[in-house]
Amino acid sequence: MSVRVRRVYEPPDPDDGVRVLVDRLWPRGLSKEAARVDEWPKGLTPSAELRRWYHAGEGSPEEFGDRYEAEPAAPEAAEPLDGLRELARRGPITLLTASKSPGRSHASVLARVLKSPSR
Repeated sequence: MSVRVRRVYEPPDPDDGVRVLVDRLWPRGLSKEAARVDEWPKGLTPSAELRRWYHAGEGSPEEFGDRYEAEPAAPEAAEPLDGLRELARRGPITLLTASKSPGRSHASVLARVLKSPSR
């Protein structure tokens, strides 16, 4: 299973496979044509409560990762998560985020969840 994480602002790469935006909001200043996003499963993005908590500086990146990892396990996220897992079984997918540090963002946590054995 090939799942990678990149910034949505980077130019598309032929090796991206299915390009999946994993941010709740559309990236500022980026046209849909330039982004070339194939999927946008908003149900798998961090909840508004979790984003507010983290951006208020109340927790560490590790604690944010632990809390976010529990969110895709919720029943309402099961269908979109299964859909991404199916896409990843068929070929490479790239999780896209506007985060300046994609390797330390929720996208990398989601990539880890996708690579783990399904329930």
